[in-house]
Amino acid sequence: MTTQPIAFSGTHHSTPQTSQITQTYAIGIEFVGTAYRGWQRQAEVTGVQAVLEDVLSKIANESIEVVATGRSDAGVHAGNMIAHFISSANRSCHNWMRGANSLLPDDIALRWIEPMPSDFHARFKAIARRYRYITLNQTHRPALLKNLVTHVHEPLDVSAMQAMTEQLVGTHNFSSFRAAHCQSRQPIRHVHHAKLFEHGQFLVLDIQADGFLHHMVRNLMGMLYAIGKGEQSLDDFERILHAKDRTLAPPTASADGLYFINAYYPDKWQTLLPDLPLTPQWLNLPN
Repeated sequence: MTTQPIAFSGTHHSTPQTSQITQTYAIGIEFVGTAYRGWQRQAEVTGVQAVLEDVLSKIANESIEVVATGRSDAGVHAGNMIAHFISSANRSCHNWMRGANSLLPDDIALRWIEPMPSDFHARFKAIARRYRYITLNQTHRPALLKNLVTHVHEPLDVSAMQAMTEQLVGTHNFSSFRAAHCQSRQPIRHVHHAKLFEHGQFLVLDIQADGFLHHMVRNLMGMLYAIGKGEQSLDDFERILHAKDRTLAPPTASADGLYFINAYYPDKWQTLLPDLPLTPQWLNLPN
């Protein structure tokens, strides 16, 4: 796919510059989040954004700001975190990719890069985000999948959990399932689909919505685990959901099993992005 550089009226540099031709690029990022305090750049701890911006700035020989479709919590993973950046550096997509993946640490990598029209914005133009939460339900703890799944050793009532999952679809106020320090202005989200299914010894929640509140998926998984273990019922879930009170809901599930797997955009931009297999690849699931 070839796109000519597009004139951009503004600049992201802090120092005055003469008018330059700049190009907007969309990128797909995968990372193991265990060593990071989430996506966002922070002053005293390491975020994925900071690592990626530092590497791209070296390649471009100019300051690069990377804007992702959303934020992720500490320890959460991503298979295709879509982001964008703007640069006046004359680099081919091949050179951006090769340079970034040679300089990034082993737990962060670019999957792809595409030139985009200047009106593309990874965060504000997204119409849906999608996550998968992976539970390994077996008696012994895993070694090879340490930090990559959430381990539950006791049996789970999957049918009861699936009954709750079906109730997630639609528009709801998720105040009972947002973090206490969530900064979203309003707690209403529209869930496009929510499916819970078994895949061998893995239990997979696949959920897509127009957006997610802070800790929303992990808090919903905490509720699902409580139902699966017989500690709560479907009636309890409905009562807690309508109460709009976080203190009534079970504890937040671990970040280990959570993967941001994709974001979606209107067709004018979506058709320019690669259609790749959904992650995590080792789970070998269809799209």
